Amino acid sequence: MKKVSILLLTLVLIAGFSSCSDRIEETYTVNTPEYLSYEDLRSSFALKSAEAIRQPGKFYFKDDFIFINEYQKGIHVVNNADPSNPEVLSFIEIPGNVDMAIKGDKLYADSYIDLLTIDISDMNNIMEVDRDTNVFPYIIPEYEVGILDDIDQARGVVTGYKVTEKTEDVSGDSDEYRHFPRWESSFFLMDGALASNVSNTGTGQGGSMARFTVYGDYLYAIDKASLNLFDVSDAANPEYSKRIPVSWEIETLFPYNQMLFIGARSGMFVYSLQDPSSPQFISQFRHASACDPVVVEGDYAYVTLRGGNLCGAIESQLEVIDISVIEYPELLETYPMTEPYGLGIENEVLFVCDGKAGLKIYHANDPYAIDENLIAHYKDIDAYDVIPLGEVLLVIGKDGLYQYDYSSLEDIQRLSYLPVYDN
Repeated sequence: MKKVSILLLTLVLIAGFSSCSDRIEETYTVNTPEYLSYEDLRSSFALKSAEAIRQPGKFYFKDDFIFINEYQKGIHVVNNADPSNPEVLSFIEIPGNVDMAIKGDKLYADSYIDLLTIDISDMNNIMEVDRDTNVFPYIIPEYEVGILDDIDQARGVVTGYKVTEKTEDVSGDSDEYRHFPRWESSFFLMDGALASNVSNTGTGQGGSMARFTVYGDYLYAIDKASLNLFDVSDAANPEYSKRIPVSWEIETLFPYNQMLFIGARSGMFVYSLQDPSSPQFISQFRHASACDPVVVEGDYAYVTLRGGNLCGAIESQLEVIDISVIEYPELLETYPMTEPYGLGIENEVLFVCDGKAGLKIYHANDPYAIDENLIAHYKDIDAYDVIPLGEVLLVIGKDGLYQYDYSSLEDIQRLSYLPVYDN
């Protein structure tokens, strides 16, 4: 199938006449897929020595370790036993990786259409222990201009494109394939022995932009339109359970108080997790189209809406939603933002990543006066997502990983910085 992009680099219409109908031709940029074969994909897992962070995406914390996604490449493993001196230990090569979650000492990561289970009990010997194949939809990378040439799924997964020009009849072109989430890639342009191990109990903590999360004995993963469930009661051997249709353009997951909050471009969806094996729809809060992560504490949900580009035509803003009656979520207040991405909430302290406008920290005890209670504003960080950890705040940004000690809100201190390298 062929897909015509909204934007064409060069467009030349030539109308020719025949005895049957008009013929329309276009000269355009064509994106010819480049493939990684399924055989090579499924033999590509590798543990390598530490590498420079170049294009960071999602991140995850468990015990004394931070796991940072290198967009569509794999995962950096960081020893964070001393937050003032984090050390990049190794790199797990996983082509097509975007998201991750951890249960005990097993890390779950996507690899294009597959789900990998990775044993991280020994940081010197990280191993792939299971691979569930073809459990996620076939997706392709975004391209800027032109059209997409024929896709042959039998050849493997699409890793990129060779760009050329072509002139031909384009009648009957259609839109079929899903793409890697653009909001992830568009934000970022950009060996050692260890005695400690990740514990074999509990789960870790991801940021608000996460599409993977573990709750009880289930791994939940969203794929644009559906919630996928994997039974991980046997952590080393996940079993695909079911797919629950939710809505088009769902983007983020946040579990809280036996509920699952799903951020979508059209709004916030709430599902009950009283039976983790069968999430049940509770309610929906609708808003104008926008990119939409959500976090929750107490009776309030906090949602950032990012307008512009592919996220929607509304202004960027922070919304506070009353969920005290969960069946009927109600908007309480809206605050203007510049280009908000992820956010976090802990003990009524709200952390907002406002893109190029920086990291903003607020007292949120009064939902009607959040903008009047700014604690700190770090304008030098092009901030993407946060993970608050009680006293230490992890911040991933365009230029690297920052850590702050916020045990005293009157005297927040930067602890460390891991840079992103351009070359």
